[in-house]
Amino acid sequence: MNDLKEEIKSRLSVEDVVGQYIELKRAGRNLKGRSPWGVDKTPSFMVSPEKGIWHDFSANKGGDIFTFVMEVEGISFKEALEKLAARAGVDISKYHGGDPAVARKKSRAHDALNLAAKYYQACLVRNRDVCEYVFYKRNLNRKTVAEFKIGYSPASGKALIEVLQRRGFKLDELEAAGLLNQYKKDLFRDRMMVPFIDTSGNIIGFTARILKKGEPKYLNTPETLLFNKSRFVFGLYQAKETIRREGYVVIVEGNMDVISSHQAGVKSAVATSGTAMTEQHLKILSNLTSDIRLAYDGDAAGINATERAIMLAGDLGIDLTVISDYHGAKDPDELIQKDPKLWQDAVSHSVPAVDWLLQKYEENLDLSSAPGKRKYSDIALKLLEYVKDEVERASYETKVAKILGIDVATLREKGERLNKKLEQAPKRFLKKPKTKVKGDRLEKLENSLLALKIYGGIVKTKIPLEVPEDDARLAELELVFNSEHELADSDNYEKEAKELLSLYKQEIAKQKISELNDKLSELEEDSEEFLSVLHEINELQKSQK
Repeated sequence: MNDLKEEIKSRLSVEDVVGQYIELKRAGRNLKGRSPWGVDKTPSFMVSPEKGIWHDFSANKGGDIFTFVMEVEGISFKEALEKLAARAGVDISKYHGGDPAVARKKSRAHDALNLAAKYYQACLVRNRDVCEYVFYKRNLNRKTVAEFKIGYSPASGKALIEVLQRRGFKLDELEAAGLLNQYKKDLFRDRMMVPFIDTSGNIIGFTARILKKGEPKYLNTPETLLFNKSRFVFGLYQAKETIRREGYVVIVEGNMDVISSHQAGVKSAVATSGTAMTEQHLKILSNLTSDIRLAYDGDAAGINATERAIMLAGDLGIDLTVISDYHGAKDPDELIQKDPKLWQDAVSHSVPAVDWLLQKYEENLDLSSAPGKRKYSDIALKLLEYVKDEVERASYETKVAKILGIDVATLREKGERLNKKLEQAPKRFLKKPKTKVKGDRLEKLENSLLALKIYGGIVKTKIPLEVPEDDARLAELELVFNSEHELADSDNYEKEAKELLSLYKQEIAKQKISELNDKLSELEEDSEEFLSVLHEINELQKSQK
Protein backbone atom coordinates (compact mmCIF):
# COMPACT_ATOMS: atom_id res chain seq x y z
CA MET A 1 0.00 0.00 0.00
CA ASN A 2 2.85 2.41 0.82
CA ASP A 3 4.41 1.73 -2.59
CA LEU A 4 1.09 2.62 -4.24
CA LYS A 5 0.77 5.83 -2.25
CA GLU A 6 4.32 6.89 -3.07
CA GLU A 7 3.80 6.15 -6.77
CA ILE A 8 0.69 8.38 -6.80
CA LYS A 9 2.49 11.14 -4.87
CA SER A 10 5.37 11.04 -7.33
CA ARG A 11 2.93 11.81 -10.16
CA LEU A 12 0.64 14.32 -8.42
CA SER A 13 1.91 17.39 -6.61
CA VAL A 14 0.02 18.64 -3.57
CA GLU A 15 -0.42 22.08 -5.15
CA ASP A 16 -1.99 20.58 -8.27
CA VAL A 17 -4.43 18.44 -6.28
CA VAL A 18 -5.44 21.24 -3.88
CA GLY A 19 -5.48 23.74 -6.75
CA GLN A 20 -8.36 21.80 -8.31
CA TYR A 21 -10.54 22.98 -5.40
CA ILE A 22 -9.22 26.35 -4.20
CA GLU A 23 -7.16 29.22 -5.62
CA LEU A 24 -3.60 29.25 -4.29
CA LYS A 25 -1.16 32.16 -4.27
CA ARG A 26 2.57 32.16 -3.58
CA ALA A 27 3.59 33.10 0.01
CA GLY A 28 7.36 32.68 0.24
CA ARG A 29 8.27 29.00 0.02
CA ASN A 30 4.63 28.04 0.55
CA LEU A 31 1.27 28.64 -1.10
CA LYS A 32 -1.74 30.24 0.56
CA GLY A 33 -5.48 30.21 -0.05
CA ARG A 34 -8.95 30.37 1.52
CA SER A 35 -10.29 27.39 3.43
CA PRO A 36 -12.45 25.11 1.23
CA TRP A 37 -14.70 24.72 4.28
CA GLY A 38 -15.47 28.45 4.31
CA VAL A 39 -14.51 29.00 7.95
CA ASP A 40 -11.81 31.69 7.55
CA LYS A 41 -12.19 35.44 7.06
CA THR A 42 -8.66 35.78 5.68
CA PRO A 43 -6.59 33.16 3.80
CA SER A 44 -5.43 30.58 6.35
CA PHE A 45 -4.95 27.50 4.18
CA MET A 46 -1.27 26.73 3.67
CA VAL A 47 0.37 24.33 1.20
CA SER A 48 4.00 23.27 1.29
CA PRO A 49 5.06 22.00 -2.18
CA GLU A 50 8.48 21.12 -0.75
CA LYS A 51 6.98 18.82 1.91
CA GLY A 52 3.95 17.69 -0.09
CA ILE A 53 1.52 18.60 2.69
CA TRP A 54 -1.22 21.12 3.56
CA HIS A 55 -2.66 22.62 6.74
CA ASP A 56 -5.88 24.58 7.27
CA PHE A 57 -5.37 26.76 10.35
CA SER A 58 -9.00 27.90 10.51
CA ALA A 59 -10.46 24.37 10.38
CA ASN A 60 -7.46 22.77 12.17
CA LYS A 61 -7.03 20.06 9.55
CA GLY A 62 -3.99 18.93 7.63
CA GLY A 63 -2.13 16.13 5.91
CA ASP A 64 -1.17 14.97 2.43
CA ILE A 65 -3.06 14.72 -0.87
CA PHE A 66 -4.98 11.66 0.33
CA THR A 67 -6.28 13.27 3.52
CA PHE A 68 -7.16 16.42 1.57
CA VAL A 69 -9.32 14.56 -0.94
CA MET A 70 -10.91 12.52 1.86
CA GLU A 71 -11.82 15.69 3.77
CA VAL A 72 -12.94 17.88 0.89
CA GLU A 73 -14.87 15.14 -0.92
CA GLY A 74 -16.21 13.47 2.23
CA ILE A 75 -15.01 10.03 1.10
CA SER A 76 -13.06 7.12 2.59
CA PHE A 77 -9.32 6.56 2.19
CA LYS A 78 -9.96 3.74 -0.27
CA GLU A 79 -12.17 6.00 -2.41
CA ALA A 80 -9.58 8.80 -2.29
CA LEU A 81 -6.85 6.35 -3.25
CA GLU A 82 -8.84 5.13 -6.25
CA LYS A 83 -9.74 8.68 -7.31
CA LEU A 84 -6.14 9.93 -7.16
CA ALA A 85 -4.79 6.76 -8.79
CA ALA A 86 -7.14 7.31 -11.73
CA ARG A 87 -6.04 10.95 -11.99
CA ALA A 88 -2.37 9.93 -11.85
CA GLY A 89 -2.82 7.09 -14.34
CA VAL A 90 -1.67 4.45 -11.83
CA ASP A 91 -2.99 0.88 -12.16
CA ILE A 92 -4.08 -0.08 -8.64
CA SER A 93 -4.36 -3.77 -9.53
CA LYS A 94 -0.57 -4.02 -9.71
CA TYR A 95 -0.32 -3.00 -6.06
CA HIS A 96 -3.56 -4.49 -4.73
CA GLY A 97 -3.05 -7.23 -2.14
CA GLY A 98 -6.73 -8.18 -1.99
CA ASP A 99 -8.68 -10.88 -3.76
CA PRO A 100 -8.35 -10.41 -7.56
CA ALA A 101 -11.68 -12.21 -8.05
CA VAL A 102 -13.50 -9.62 -5.89
CA ALA A 103 -11.79 -6.77 -7.75
CA ARG A 104 -12.88 -8.23 -11.09
CA LYS A 105 -16.41 -8.75 -9.80
CA LYS A 106 -16.62 -5.07 -8.80
CA SER A 107 -15.19 -3.96 -12.13
CA ARG A 108 -17.75 -6.02 -14.07
CA ALA A 109 -20.57 -4.68 -11.89
CA HIS A 110 -19.46 -1.10 -12.65
CA ASP A 111 -19.39 -1.86 -16.37
CA ALA A 112 -22.84 -3.49 -16.28
CA LEU A 113 -24.38 -0.57 -14.39
CA ASN A 114 -22.85 2.02 -16.73
CA LEU A 115 -24.21 0.18 -19.78
CA ALA A 116 -27.60 -0.23 -18.07
CA ALA A 117 -27.79 3.52 -17.45
CA LYS A 118 -27.02 4.30 -21.10
CA TYR A 119 -29.59 1.74 -22.24
CA TYR A 120 -32.26 3.23 -19.95
CA GLN A 121 -31.49 6.73 -21.23
CA ALA A 122 -31.90 5.54 -24.82
CA CYS A 123 -35.23 3.89 -23.92
CA LEU A 124 -36.52 7.14 -22.43
CA VAL A 125 -36.08 9.22 -25.57
CA ARG A 126 -37.76 6.49 -27.67
CA ASN A 127 -40.92 6.34 -25.54
CA ARG A 128 -43.37 9.22 -26.06
CA ASP A 129 -45.56 8.38 -23.02
CA VAL A 130 -42.58 8.25 -20.68
CA CYS A 131 -41.23 11.52 -22.08
CA GLU A 132 -44.60 13.12 -21.39
CA TYR A 133 -44.45 11.91 -17.79
CA VAL A 134 -40.86 13.06 -17.21
CA PHE A 135 -40.94 16.38 -19.07
CA TYR A 136 -44.53 17.50 -18.47
CA LYS A 137 -45.98 15.75 -15.43
CA ARG A 138 -42.72 15.92 -13.42
CA ASN A 139 -41.77 19.24 -15.10
CA LEU A 140 -38.14 18.23 -15.56
CA ASN A 141 -36.16 19.95 -18.28
CA ARG A 142 -33.64 18.31 -20.61
CA LYS A 143 -30.64 19.72 -18.76
CA THR A 144 -31.81 18.16 -15.47
CA VAL A 145 -32.61 14.83 -17.14
CA ALA A 146 -29.11 14.76 -18.63
CA GLU A 147 -27.41 15.88 -15.40
CA PHE A 148 -29.03 13.08 -13.37
CA LYS A 149 -28.87 10.56 -16.25
CA ILE A 150 -32.60 9.84 -15.98
CA GLY A 151 -33.92 6.97 -18.11
CA TYR A 152 -36.69 4.40 -18.48
CA SER A 153 -36.74 0.63 -17.93
CA PRO A 154 -38.99 -1.24 -20.41
CA ALA A 155 -41.91 -3.33 -19.13
CA SER A 156 -40.47 -6.55 -20.58
CA GLY A 157 -38.89 -8.78 -17.94
CA LYS A 158 -35.79 -9.52 -20.04
CA ALA A 159 -35.13 -6.37 -22.06
CA LEU A 160 -32.02 -5.31 -20.12
CA ILE A 161 -30.77 -8.88 -19.65
CA GLU A 162 -30.80 -9.51 -23.41
CA VAL A 163 -28.92 -6.27 -24.14
CA LEU A 164 -26.21 -6.96 -21.55
CA GLN A 165 -25.87 -10.64 -22.44
CA ARG A 166 -25.17 -9.60 -26.01
CA ARG A 167 -22.34 -7.50 -24.57
CA GLY A 168 -20.83 -10.56 -22.88
CA PHE A 169 -22.29 -10.32 -19.35
CA LYS A 170 -23.39 -13.43 -17.48
CA LEU A 171 -26.43 -13.68 -15.20
CA ASP A 172 -24.31 -13.98 -12.05
CA GLU A 173 -22.51 -10.73 -12.98
CA LEU A 174 -25.83 -8.93 -13.46
CA GLU A 175 -27.05 -10.31 -10.15
CA ALA A 176 -23.91 -9.03 -8.41
CA ALA A 177 -24.66 -5.59 -9.87
CA GLY A 178 -28.17 -5.66 -8.36
CA LEU A 179 -29.96 -5.70 -11.73
CA LEU A 180 -31.90 -8.99 -11.37
CA ASN A 181 -34.83 -10.08 -9.21
CA GLN A 182 -35.19 -13.45 -7.46
CA TYR A 183 -36.50 -15.01 -10.69
CA LYS A 184 -33.37 -14.00 -12.64
CA LYS A 185 -35.31 -11.39 -14.62
CA ASP A 186 -34.95 -7.62 -14.86
CA LEU A 187 -35.42 -6.08 -11.40
CA PHE A 188 -36.62 -2.77 -12.86
CA ARG A 189 -39.58 -2.78 -15.24
CA ASP A 190 -41.74 0.06 -16.55
CA ARG A 191 -40.15 2.61 -14.24
CA MET A 192 -38.46 5.99 -14.46
CA MET A 193 -34.82 5.22 -13.72
CA VAL A 194 -32.47 7.50 -11.75
CA PRO A 195 -28.90 6.26 -11.23
CA PHE A 196 -27.12 6.28 -7.87
CA ILE A 197 -23.84 8.05 -8.62
CA ASP A 198 -21.00 8.00 -6.08
CA THR A 199 -18.78 11.01 -5.41
CA SER A 200 -16.28 9.84 -8.03
CA GLY A 201 -18.95 9.80 -10.74
CA ASN A 202 -19.40 6.02 -10.86
CA ILE A 203 -22.88 4.50 -11.16
CA ILE A 204 -23.40 2.07 -8.26
CA GLY A 205 -27.15 1.40 -8.50
CA PHE A 206 -30.57 2.88 -9.28
CA THR A 207 -33.72 4.25 -7.73
CA ALA A 208 -36.80 3.62 -9.85
CA ARG A 209 -40.26 5.20 -9.71
CA ILE A 210 -43.25 3.25 -10.99
CA LEU A 211 -45.13 5.01 -13.81
CA LYS A 212 -48.52 3.35 -13.40
CA LYS A 213 -50.39 1.84 -10.44
CA GLY A 214 -48.52 -0.69 -8.33
CA GLU A 215 -46.19 -1.20 -5.41
CA PRO A 216 -43.64 -0.32 -4.34
CA LYS A 217 -43.83 3.26 -5.57
CA TYR A 218 -40.04 3.49 -5.44
CA LEU A 219 -37.72 0.51 -5.90
CA ASN A 220 -34.02 0.79 -5.06
CA THR A 221 -31.02 -1.36 -5.87
CA PRO A 222 -30.41 -3.84 -3.01
CA GLU A 223 -27.14 -3.84 -1.05
CA THR A 224 -24.31 -4.99 -3.32
CA LEU A 225 -20.52 -4.95 -3.48
CA LEU A 226 -20.83 -1.38 -4.78
CA PHE A 227 -23.94 0.02 -3.10
CA ASN A 228 -24.19 0.59 0.66
CA LYS A 229 -27.28 2.58 1.62
CA SER A 230 -25.93 3.55 5.05
CA ARG A 231 -23.09 5.48 3.37
CA PHE A 232 -24.59 6.64 0.09
CA VAL A 233 -25.88 10.22 -0.17
CA PHE A 234 -28.07 10.76 -3.22
CA GLY A 235 -27.23 13.87 -5.24
CA LEU A 236 -23.89 14.50 -3.53
CA TYR A 237 -21.97 14.02 -6.78
CA GLN A 238 -24.00 16.83 -8.38
CA ALA A 239 -24.12 18.96 -5.20
CA LYS A 240 -20.64 18.81 -3.68
CA GLU A 241 -19.14 21.78 -5.56
CA THR A 242 -22.11 23.99 -4.67
CA ILE A 243 -22.00 22.84 -1.03
CA ARG A 244 -18.32 23.70 -0.85
CA ARG A 245 -18.85 27.08 -2.53
CA GLU A 246 -22.03 28.20 -0.73
CA GLY A 247 -21.17 26.65 2.63
CA TYR A 248 -24.35 24.69 3.40
CA VAL A 249 -26.20 21.49 2.51
CA VAL A 250 -29.95 20.81 2.43
CA ILE A 251 -31.08 17.28 3.32
CA VAL A 252 -34.49 16.47 1.83
CA GLU A 253 -36.53 13.29 2.25
CA GLY A 254 -36.92 12.06 -1.33
CA ASN A 255 -34.70 11.63 -4.36
CA MET A 256 -37.20 13.51 -6.55
CA ASP A 257 -37.05 16.39 -4.06
CA VAL A 258 -33.30 16.54 -4.74
CA ILE A 259 -33.76 16.61 -8.50
CA SER A 260 -36.50 19.25 -8.38
CA SER A 261 -34.45 21.36 -5.97
CA HIS A 262 -31.40 21.35 -8.26
CA GLN A 263 -33.58 22.39 -11.19
CA ALA A 264 -35.07 25.18 -9.03
CA GLY A 265 -31.62 26.62 -8.34
CA VAL A 266 -30.96 25.11 -4.88
CA LYS A 267 -28.14 22.82 -6.00
CA SER A 268 -26.90 21.97 -2.51
CA ALA A 269 -29.77 19.50 -1.89
CA VAL A 270 -29.12 15.82 -1.15
CA ALA A 271 -31.07 12.87 0.31
CA THR A 272 -30.27 9.69 2.25
CA SER A 273 -32.00 7.65 -0.45
CA GLY A 274 -34.84 5.72 1.13
CA THR A 275 -33.17 5.00 4.46
CA ALA A 276 -32.91 6.69 7.85
CA MET A 277 -30.02 9.08 8.36
CA THR A 278 -26.92 7.39 9.76
CA GLU A 279 -23.82 8.69 11.49
CA GLN A 280 -21.87 7.88 8.33
CA HIS A 281 -24.18 10.11 6.26
CA LEU A 282 -23.59 13.04 8.62
CA LYS A 283 -19.84 12.45 8.77
CA ILE A 284 -19.63 12.54 4.98
CA LEU A 285 -21.60 15.80 4.81
CA SER A 286 -19.84 17.41 7.78
CA ASN A 287 -16.54 17.04 5.90
CA LEU A 288 -17.94 19.46 3.34
CA THR A 289 -19.77 21.92 5.63
CA SER A 290 -20.90 22.44 9.23
CA ASP A 291 -24.14 24.15 8.07
CA ILE A 292 -26.63 21.30 7.63
CA ARG A 293 -30.29 22.16 6.95
CA LEU A 294 -33.03 19.54 7.22
CA ALA A 295 -36.09 19.74 4.97
CA TYR A 296 -38.31 17.17 6.68
CA ASP A 297 -42.10 17.02 6.96
CA GLY A 298 -43.70 18.23 10.19
CA ASP A 299 -45.51 14.91 10.77
CA ALA A 300 -44.56 12.22 13.31
CA ALA A 301 -42.03 10.67 10.94
CA GLY A 302 -40.39 14.06 10.36
CA ILE A 303 -40.24 14.76 14.10
CA ASN A 304 -38.64 11.37 14.79
CA ALA A 305 -36.15 11.88 11.96
CA THR A 306 -35.19 15.29 13.37
CA GLU A 307 -34.75 13.82 16.87
CA ARG A 308 -32.42 11.20 15.45
CA ALA A 309 -30.48 13.78 13.46
CA ILE A 310 -30.00 15.96 16.56
CA MET A 311 -28.65 12.99 18.52
CA LEU A 312 -26.21 12.09 15.74
CA ALA A 313 -25.18 15.73 15.25
CA GLY A 314 -24.58 16.11 18.99
CA ASP A 315 -22.19 13.17 18.85
CA LEU A 316 -20.31 14.75 15.93
CA GLY A 317 -20.36 18.36 17.13
CA ILE A 318 -22.57 19.57 14.26
CA ASP A 319 -25.23 22.30 14.44
CA LEU A 320 -28.49 21.61 12.57
CA THR A 321 -31.28 23.82 11.31
CA VAL A 322 -34.70 22.93 9.89
CA ILE A 323 -36.44 24.34 6.83
CA SER A 324 -40.06 24.54 7.92
CA ASP A 325 -42.05 27.09 5.92
CA TYR A 326 -43.45 25.21 2.90
CA HIS A 327 -46.23 27.75 2.29
CA GLY A 328 -48.90 25.04 2.55
CA ALA A 329 -47.08 22.47 0.37
CA LYS A 330 -46.46 18.99 1.79
CA ASP A 331 -42.83 18.72 0.65
CA PRO A 332 -40.12 20.59 -1.29
CA ASP A 333 -41.12 19.05 -4.64
CA GLU A 334 -44.71 20.27 -4.31
CA LEU A 335 -43.52 23.72 -3.21
CA ILE A 336 -41.17 23.92 -6.20
CA GLN A 337 -44.02 23.04 -8.58
CA LYS A 338 -45.94 25.90 -6.98
CA ASP A 339 -43.10 28.44 -7.22
CA PRO A 340 -39.32 27.74 -7.22
CA LYS A 341 -38.65 31.14 -5.59
CA LEU A 342 -40.69 30.07 -2.54
CA TRP A 343 -38.37 27.09 -2.08
CA GLN A 344 -35.28 29.29 -2.42
CA ASP A 345 -36.72 31.62 0.22
CA ALA A 346 -37.57 28.71 2.56
CA VAL A 347 -34.00 27.39 2.37
CA SER A 348 -32.57 30.78 3.35
CA HIS A 349 -34.84 31.02 6.43
CA SER A 350 -34.12 27.79 8.31
CA VAL A 351 -34.49 27.70 12.11
CA PRO A 352 -32.36 25.86 14.72
CA ALA A 353 -33.39 22.21 14.88
CA VAL A 354 -33.85 22.25 18.66
CA ASP A 355 -36.18 25.29 18.42
CA TRP A 356 -38.20 23.59 15.69
CA LEU A 357 -38.52 20.36 17.64
CA LEU A 358 -39.50 22.09 20.90
CA GLN A 359 -42.14 24.05 18.99
CA LYS A 360 -43.56 20.81 17.57
CA TYR A 361 -43.89 19.33 21.05
CA GLU A 362 -45.51 22.54 22.28
CA GLU A 363 -48.12 22.11 19.54
CA ASN A 364 -48.62 18.36 20.10
CA LEU A 365 -48.77 18.23 23.92
CA ASP A 366 -51.33 19.70 26.32
CA LEU A 367 -49.11 22.06 28.30
CA SER A 368 -52.03 23.20 30.42
CA SER A 369 -52.05 19.78 32.11
CA ALA A 370 -49.54 18.37 34.59
CA PRO A 371 -48.93 15.17 32.54
CA GLY A 372 -48.32 17.28 29.42
CA LYS A 373 -45.80 19.46 31.24
CA ARG A 374 -44.06 16.39 32.65
CA LYS A 375 -43.71 14.77 29.23
CA TYR A 376 -42.56 18.04 27.63
CA SER A 377 -39.91 18.59 30.31
CA ASP A 378 -38.69 14.96 29.99
CA ILE A 379 -38.24 15.29 26.25
CA ALA A 380 -36.76 18.80 26.39
CA LEU A 381 -34.19 17.89 29.04
CA LYS A 382 -32.97 14.80 27.24
CA LEU A 383 -32.83 16.73 23.97
CA LEU A 384 -30.71 19.47 25.56
CA GLU A 385 -28.07 16.90 26.54
CA TYR A 386 -27.02 17.08 22.88
CA VAL A 387 -26.54 20.88 22.98
CA LYS A 388 -22.81 21.15 23.70
CA ASP A 389 -22.39 24.90 24.12
CA GLU A 390 -23.04 25.95 27.72
CA VAL A 391 -24.44 29.38 26.82
CA GLU A 392 -26.77 27.94 24.17
CA ARG A 393 -27.97 25.23 26.54
CA ALA A 394 -28.61 27.78 29.32
CA SER A 395 -30.66 29.86 26.87
CA TYR A 396 -32.82 26.82 26.00
CA GLU A 397 -33.24 25.96 29.68
CA THR A 398 -34.56 29.47 30.32
CA LYS A 399 -36.95 29.17 27.38
CA VAL A 400 -38.28 25.74 28.46
CA ALA A 401 -38.67 26.85 32.08
CA LYS A 402 -40.69 29.88 30.95
CA ILE A 403 -42.99 27.69 28.82
CA LEU A 404 -43.57 25.37 31.79
CA GLY A 405 -44.05 28.26 34.25
CA ILE A 406 -41.21 27.15 36.55
CA ASP A 407 -37.78 28.51 37.46
CA VAL A 408 -34.60 27.29 35.80
CA ALA A 409 -33.25 25.80 39.03
CA THR A 410 -36.24 23.45 39.28
CA LEU A 411 -35.76 22.37 35.66
CA ARG A 412 -32.04 21.68 36.23
CA GLU A 413 -32.77 19.68 39.38
CA LYS A 414 -35.07 17.45 37.37
CA GLY A 415 -32.40 17.17 34.69
CA GLU A 416 -29.87 15.94 37.25
CA ARG A 417 -32.34 13.32 38.49
CA LEU A 418 -33.00 12.14 34.93
CA ASN A 419 -29.29 11.80 34.27
CA LYS A 420 -28.95 9.51 37.28
CA LYS A 421 -31.87 7.39 36.12
CA LEU A 422 -31.21 7.27 32.41
CA GLU A 423 -32.92 3.92 32.01
CA GLN A 424 -36.28 5.59 32.75
CA ALA A 425 -35.94 8.03 29.85
CA PRO A 426 -37.88 7.60 26.55
CA LYS A 427 -36.24 4.90 24.37
CA ARG A 428 -35.31 7.27 21.59
CA PHE A 429 -33.07 9.14 24.05
CA LEU A 430 -31.38 6.13 25.63
CA LYS A 431 -28.28 6.74 23.54
CA LYS A 432 -25.94 8.90 25.60
CA PRO A 433 -24.14 11.67 23.72
CA LYS A 434 -20.46 10.92 23.25
CA THR A 435 -17.85 13.08 24.91
CA LYS A 436 -15.48 14.49 22.36
CA VAL A 437 -12.17 13.50 23.89
CA LYS A 438 -10.05 15.71 21.68
CA GLY A 439 -11.78 18.92 20.61
CA ASP A 440 -10.56 21.43 18.03
CA ARG A 441 -9.07 23.69 20.72
CA LEU A 442 -7.12 20.82 22.27
CA GLU A 443 -5.82 19.74 18.85
CA LYS A 444 -4.64 23.27 18.05
CA LEU A 445 -2.81 23.52 21.37
CA GLU A 446 -1.17 20.13 20.80
CA ASN A 447 -0.07 21.17 17.30
CA SER A 448 1.45 24.44 18.56
CA LEU A 449 3.24 22.77 21.50
CA LEU A 450 4.66 20.00 19.32
CA ALA A 451 5.75 22.52 16.67
CA LEU A 452 7.62 24.53 19.33
CA LYS A 453 9.10 21.40 20.91
CA ILE A 454 10.44 20.02 17.61
CA TYR A 455 11.39 23.16 15.68
CA GLY A 456 11.63 25.87 18.36
CA GLY A 457 14.38 24.31 20.46
CA ILE A 458 12.34 24.33 23.67
CA VAL A 459 14.45 23.03 26.58
CA LYS A 460 13.25 24.51 29.89
CA THR A 461 9.53 23.91 29.42
CA LYS A 462 8.80 20.20 29.66
CA ILE A 463 6.13 19.45 27.06
CA PRO A 464 4.49 16.06 27.86
CA LEU A 465 3.79 15.12 24.23
CA GLU A 466 5.52 12.41 22.22
CA VAL A 467 7.26 13.49 19.03
CA PRO A 468 5.53 11.70 16.13
CA GLU A 469 7.56 9.44 13.85
CA ASP A 470 5.37 9.80 10.75
CA ASP A 471 7.12 11.96 8.14
CA ALA A 472 3.87 13.53 6.87
CA ARG A 473 2.87 14.49 10.43
CA LEU A 474 6.31 16.01 11.08
CA ALA A 475 6.09 17.98 7.85
CA GLU A 476 2.65 19.27 8.84
CA LEU A 477 3.99 20.40 12.24
CA GLU A 478 6.86 22.19 10.49
CA LEU A 479 4.28 24.05 8.42
CA VAL A 480 2.47 24.99 11.65
CA PHE A 481 5.74 26.27 13.13
CA ASN A 482 6.69 28.24 10.03
CA SER A 483 3.27 29.87 9.84
CA GLU A 484 2.67 30.59 13.54
CA HIS A 485 6.06 30.92 15.22
CA GLU A 486 8.96 31.32 12.76
CA LEU A 487 8.70 35.10 12.52
CA ALA A 488 8.40 35.54 16.29
CA ASP A 489 11.40 36.40 18.51
CA SER A 490 13.08 33.06 19.31
CA ASP A 491 13.82 34.35 22.83
CA ASN A 492 10.09 34.26 23.47
CA TYR A 493 9.60 30.60 22.45
CA GLU A 494 10.02 29.38 26.04
CA LYS A 495 7.52 31.95 27.35
CA GLU A 496 5.05 31.09 24.58
CA ALA A 497 5.43 27.36 25.26
CA LYS A 498 4.84 27.89 28.98
CA GLU A 499 1.62 29.84 28.33
CA LEU A 500 0.37 27.28 25.80
CA LEU A 501 1.18 24.42 28.18
CA SER A 502 -0.90 26.06 30.92
CA LEU A 503 -3.86 26.38 28.55
CA TYR A 504 -3.33 22.81 27.38
CA LYS A 505 -3.46 21.46 30.95
CA GLN A 506 -6.64 23.45 31.62
CA GLU A 507 -8.25 21.99 28.50
CA ILE A 508 -7.22 18.44 29.50
CA ALA A 509 -8.81 19.01 32.93
CA LYS A 510 -12.05 20.24 31.31
CA GLN A 511 -12.18 17.15 29.11
CA LYS A 512 -11.57 14.90 32.10
CA ILE A 513 -14.29 16.61 34.14
CA SER A 514 -16.73 16.17 31.25
CA GLU A 515 -15.88 12.45 31.02
CA LEU A 516 -16.26 11.99 34.78
CA ASN A 517 -19.63 13.77 34.75
CA ASP A 518 -20.83 11.34 32.09
CA LYS A 519 -19.61 8.45 34.24
CA LEU A 520 -21.25 9.93 37.34
CA SER A 521 -24.68 9.96 35.69
CA GLU A 522 -24.48 6.18 35.24
CA LEU A 523 -23.61 5.36 38.86
CA GLU A 524 -25.87 4.76 41.86
CA GLU A 525 -25.97 7.83 44.11
CA ASP A 526 -24.09 7.39 47.45
CA SER A 527 -22.28 4.29 46.14
CA GLU A 528 -18.56 4.08 46.89
CA GLU A 529 -17.62 4.58 43.22
CA PHE A 530 -20.04 7.52 42.90
CA LEU A 531 -18.40 9.30 45.85
CA SER A 532 -14.92 8.52 44.51
CA VAL A 533 -15.71 9.99 41.08
CA LEU A 534 -17.34 13.03 42.71
CA HIS A 535 -14.19 13.61 44.78
CA GLU A 536 -12.02 13.39 41.65
CA ILE A 537 -14.22 15.99 39.89
CA ASN A 538 -13.93 18.36 42.89
CA GLU A 539 -10.13 18.01 42.94
CA LEU A 540 -9.89 18.77 39.22
CA GLN A 541 -12.13 21.82 39.61
CA LYS A 542 -9.93 23.11 42.46
CA SER A 543 -6.82 22.73 40.31
CA GLN A 544 -8.33 25.06 37.72
CA LYS A 545 -8.95 27.91 40.16
